Amino acid sequence: MKYLVWFGGLLASVIIGVYVLAFTPFGNSIFKPMIETKIRQETKLDSKLTKFSLNMSEFSVVLELDSNNIIYADGRYSLFSQAFNISYRVEMDKLDGLKTLTNAPIKGRLHTDGDVKGDVSYFIVDGKSDVASSETTYHVELTQLEATSIIANIKDLKLAALLEMLGEKQYASADIDVDLNFKNIVAHALDGDVKLTTKNGKLNTKVMKKDFFIIVPPTDFVMNLDAKLKGDDINYKYKLLSNLFKVDSSGKVRPTPLNMNIKYALDIKELELLKPMIGADVRGAFRLDGKANGSKNNLVVDGKSDVASSDTSFEVVLKEFVLKKVKLSVKNLQLSRVLYMVEQPPYARGIFSLDADIKDATNGKLDGVVSTKIKSGRVNSKYMSKTYGFKTPMPKTTFSMTTDTKLIYNIINTKVKLHSNLANLNIRKASFNVDNASLLSDYKVSIPDLDKLYFATDRHLRGNIVIDGELKKAKDLDLTIYTKVAGGKIDALLHNDDFHADIKAIQTLDALHILIYPEIFKASMNAKLDYNLLSQKGNLKGDLIDGKFTTNQVLDLVKQYANVDMYRQIFKGNVGAVINKEKIIASLNLKSNTSSIKTKNTKINTKRKTINSKVEISANSNPITVGLSGNIEDPQIKIDANKLLKRETKKVINKEVNNLLKSLF
Repeated sequence: MKYLVWFGGLLASVIIGVYVLAFTPFGNSIFKPMIETKIRQETKLDSKLTKFSLNMSEFSVVLELDSNNIIYADGRYSLFSQAFNISYRVEMDKLDGLKTLTNAPIKGRLHTDGDVKGDVSYFIVDGKSDVASSETTYHVELTQLEATSIIANIKDLKLAALLEMLGEKQYASADIDVDLNFKNIVAHALDGDVKLTTKNGKLNTKVMKKDFFIIVPPTDFVMNLDAKLKGDDINYKYKLLSNLFKVDSSGKVRPTPLNMNIKYALDIKELELLKPMIGADVRGAFRLDGKANGSKNNLVVDGKSDVASSDTSFEVVLKEFVLKKVKLSVKNLQLSRVLYMVEQPPYARGIFSLDADIKDATNGKLDGVVSTKIKSGRVNSKYMSKTYGFKTPMPKTTFSMTTDTKLIYNIINTKVKLHSNLANLNIRKASFNVDNASLLSDYKVSIPDLDKLYFATDRHLRGNIVIDGELKKAKDLDLTIYTKVAGGKIDALLHNDDFHADIKAIQTLDALHILIYPEIFKASMNAKLDYNLLSQKGNLKGDLIDGKFTTNQVLDLVKQYANVDMYRQIFKGNVGAVINKEKIIASLNLKSNTSSIKTKNTKINTKRKTINSKVEISANSNPITVGLSGNIEDPQIKIDANKLLKRETKKVINKEVNNLLKSLF
């Protein structure tokens, strides 16, 4: 009995101690700083409990997160039944002071108040709020501390205020009404509906222009969402209408596991509006509609569009939202419209078509075919001439093109045929390796009339040319060039910026014919050219053999007055040039048994089209010195031939010497 009394006394002392510590002003004063310290640690704010009162059945608390954000709560509770009836009021007048608590750049103010009634197993929250300047009421039911029902009514929520509260710029404004009536939000037993409407919606054109440098016309919009939730399914209808774009979608969605059967339609009057969202420079109108049907493991999306005045349709299959199959058909797409839409200059116009059937779009397992065609193509010659500063207008240029592509594992093989009235391009096989982004391609370019390129070369030319070779692009760029021209051939290689050409057995008479120069010197030339595209520096070294002059007045006069027949002489020698951008220093040394033609340090400026040269001609020890200066097409000529010719013959030589020297250079 003594022990029982002792144990009872000890238990009574403990109960009294706990009561004194927990439920009396003395105990509250002990716990208050401890609770304040814990709150400061969790919120990382200088929070204060300006009021903390707790007894066996009632409590009252005022928590100042800071001087502008205060939480009030008071009510009654029962320790034994775990029931409670609590009133709360939250006055957040400066949300940006709570960044350490929210980890988000929120701004503005938020007030809410209400009551919490029930017990730990089931309780109800009823309240009202002015979130984003709205009139909001809410009713939430929680079972075992998990929400099971939500009913909320939001009137006139201001979109601009909501964006500001969330730390976003006010790209748009609108008044939003929302009705939530979720009788049950337990997973797999959903029962409720959502209705959302907006009115007075407007895009903020000033902010759009300032942030994204795009000018958007005044844009009004309205939006409606009506969704019904039942079991695992959500049936919805959604519309977004504005004077620039429209979005329409409806159907059934099952979130878990994801399954959908929906329709969609998109009608955009001005794509430029989407620039801030898609990060691309696009403009113009765009329309698209179609369906999406299937699950996360196998989702089929199809659609059709009239993009760029085309007839376009597609079907794609996604697995785990990764593209697996593609079927795409594009008919009669207008190139000029595409260039306009992607904000590119009006280079050309034409009609583009595409057919693609990709059975497997998986990287490393590619399997499919793609074919394209351009017909009725026409280059915008006027624009090209102006843009690239052609001195002579580019001629009317028409073209057509076809490509055929096969996708095999990690390789994309493409065949290209391009026909135009200026040049033709034929690629039998261009292979692109997706894994290492390398390219290997053959090519063949044929130009049936070189003179049609006068607008680009600024020089009239005769004849035609065919060039073929191979292009390799991996770590380095290698381009081989092979062509037969002027009775000889040129083999060249471009390695990154370094260009090397071997010129073999070029017949000068044929070359002069192509260049439309006087055909007065016949020889065979071998040469090597090395040139760096980046530094624009290089050199040319060549040899001339079996050289003979054709009839011209200069050598006729030499024959007449010096009694030397240079026509019968065979010349050989070398030609060279050092290239430094537009500046060229050239040399020439031709010799026969009895005569010679020499020049060194001839200065040519291709940009200014000037020449400064001194040419020494020796006909059987009879000298003629010729000086050239000024415009390379019509230079000033000074001749010193007093030792050889009579004064009256100089006038005749002046007319012919320019032609002679052109043939040699």
